[in-house]
Amino acid sequence: MSDPGFSSKLKSLREMAHRIFEEAMDACSVSRAFASKVSAKDNILRLGGVECADLSEVKRILTIAIGKGAGSLLQAFLEQRSIVDGREVLGVLDAPDGLENLPAGISYFRGGHPLPNEASFAAARKALDLLVFSVEDSRASETFCFFLMSGGGSAMFELPLDPSISLEDTAQFHRALVQSGASIIEINCIRKHFSAVKGGRLALAAKDLRHITLAVSDVPSGQLDSLSSGPTVPDSSTVEQCRAILEKYALLPQFPESVQRFFMTPQFVETPKVGEIRENIFSVLSSDDLAVAASEAAGRCGFKTFIDNSCDDWDYAAAADYLLNRLRVLRREHGRVCLISAGEVTVRLSCSNHEKRAGGRNQHFALYSALQLQKLESTVILSVGSDGIDGNSMAAGAAVDITTVLERRFEAQRALSRFDSFSFLNAIGDTVITGPTGNNLRDLRVLLADE
Repeated sequence: MSDPGFSSKLKSLREMAHRIFEEAMDACSVSRAFASKVSAKDNILRLGGVECADLSEVKRILTIAIGKGAGSLLQAFLEQRSIVDGREVLGVLDAPDGLENLPAGISYFRGGHPLPNEASFAAARKALDLLVFSVEDSRASETFCFFLMSGGGSAMFELPLDPSISLEDTAQFHRALVQSGASIIEINCIRKHFSAVKGGRLALAAKDLRHITLAVSDVPSGQLDSLSSGPTVPDSSTVEQCRAILEKYALLPQFPESVQRFFMTPQFVETPKVGEIRENIFSVLSSDDLAVAASEAAGRCGFKTFIDNSCDDWDYAAAADYLLNRLRVLRREHGRVCLISAGEVTVRLSCSNHEKRAGGRNQHFALYSALQLQKLESTVILSVGSDGIDGNSMAAGAAVDITTVLERRFEAQRALSRFDSFSFLNAIGDTVITGPTGNNLRDLRVLLADE
């Protein structure tokens, strides 16, 4: 920019956007939240200060930790010495990375994401085997199962209800879903009815074992049965809804033949509902916590702050247009403002060779937003995945302003149309790269505007 004062203002706004994100993530660390909300003094399990279970007769702990934040969750759980000390610990860790000094009784699997892999199937089989063993064992009454659930488990932890469906066909099924433009709730409705371990079916295998789910949530508030497609809670979605979604997005023709047959046969059955399995879940962290932490961090930076999550699961363009318009209105009313928005946007891929492109919904949202900014508009938009991974790129997201597309609008528009936002944004240094965070609280958008 030719105006050094304007360029300096944008640089300062960018630095504050990064700081707000970093401080929010630090405030929402899994270890910190777990230590403050989970305890077992005098053998009484307390969650959020409320007594939940008597562990005095428990001699064996079964832990099944699933998802992108599973490693952090399991580490925080094992640090609760009042729960694990003196007890046999068995379990499964299905996460992007293992843990140092993992107890010998816990098996580690690196499940695939965004598509399931062999380890996804192996982790699901091992978890089912452990549950069957524990249910049938003479020490079942002395066993307590902790399901440690975080986002990402829909792909990382998978096993088709129809055992004849191959891994290759299952991966193709998942690929069609994530590229459909459907919301995460719609996608997970279909995943739950397809799977032998989702939609409450993992808890169904636990039968009468005492158990509880401790969750780090990456789904909308009040919809915990969609977290990792709800392996351990009663499912609120139905076969009828599933069929409607399949029709709405014309999905069946996009599935492999084996998957098409499954959805058209009597094997396509209802998932467990309330009354069939116990609803016993506690949210350790959610995207609401992340939004509040970001708002508090922005306040410390001197901004008048607002939280607006109403565009959750909207199309990326509609969400960007809405948030930018809201930011401009707030700026006229209050001057220096920060608008926080948590949740996810949807992007429907339409190019046939998108596998050769790099990016994700956060970078796509950010690049589109940069193209909507007006000349000399002192606004910065940061959009980042709290798990540190955005789509198929190495970035967590991006931070942009009017300079992102200044004198290169054609290239930016071409990258957007090709779903290649990462290549464009990374070349100019606008990507945000954190690496895997060990957490997963959905996406965070921070929109800053100066006077």
